[in-house]
Amino acid sequence: MDVVVAGSHGLIGSALVADLVARGDSVRRLVRRGAGPRDEDTAPNIRDVLWDPRTGELDPTALEGADAVVNLAGAGIGDHRWTPAYKQTLLGSRTTTTSLIARTIARLDTRPVLVNASAVGAYGSRGDEVLTEASGRGDDFLAGLVEAWENATAPAAEAGARVVWLRSGVVLAPSGGALGKLLPFLRLGLGGPLGSGRQWWSWITLTDELAAIRHVIGTDVRGPVNVVAPEPTTNRAATRALAQALHRPAVLPVPRFALRIALGQLAGHLVASQRVVPGVLARTNFAWTHATPQDAARWVVGTNAVSAPR
Repeated sequence: MDVVVAGSHGLIGSALVADLVARGDSVRRLVRRGAGPRDEDTAPNIRDVLWDPRTGELDPTALEGADAVVNLAGAGIGDHRWTPAYKQTLLGSRTTTTSLIARTIARLDTRPVLVNASAVGAYGSRGDEVLTEASGRGDDFLAGLVEAWENATAPAAEAGARVVWLRSGVVLAPSGGALGKLLPFLRLGLGGPLGSGRQWWSWITLTDELAAIRHVIGTDVRGPVNVVAPEPTTNRAATRALAQALHRPAVLPVPRFALRIALGQLAGHLVASQRVVPGVLARTNFAWTHATPQDAARWVVGTNAVSAPR
């Protein structure tokens, strides 16, 4: 395959580039001026293409002949407190990049599939309700952010391109991502459930996230795809599984008020309850490497022999 990747320096993007290159696929990374070199820059099947979403700079020839464009660009949800200014950064960094890519794809004679990052935040916090791709949207900040993000793909879809929205859950990885700050505490036996711990967490390992991206590129699906494991779990059960894999206790909850003091409005995202199921992936015979919280926990802490992307 020939794949264009935007957002190639983040947790998922860097892993995706490495995975594609290892498989012999060709990768074009959309990079901004001044982006620093990386170790894999010498790989013969990687090519960097300059773009600038702020000024609308993206040469259509950069996307010509590609099988897919995977857009993972966007400021990190957990990188800063959600001040009004940072909320605008979160929104603008997604809609500006996505809109530019979608408009550029629309100008091509032969249009690649656009696989665009999204999130289960689309559904809002819904308690015990089982959420499928057909479920309605939530009404909080993240739901509005996701709606604007997905709507920015419209020019590509209206021009006839196949567009997929990757509504990913919490991505679990041995380092970085949602667990980057939690694992060190769990290793010391100091971690515990967040808030009540009863909220549903819809999650997926980085291994399966990458496999799902490859799956939707090669499968005739479009629109929302819930990229989550087949077994959503409560935050308490997920924390317990990680602690057990580490042979550590995890009994002291982190109170909601403490999360609010430390993280501001982001705390609401961490204690949101989203019981999301992967209807599209299941119907199209996607095979998970880590289907249960226990599988995921063993892989995350390095005790599972199946640790490399398929």
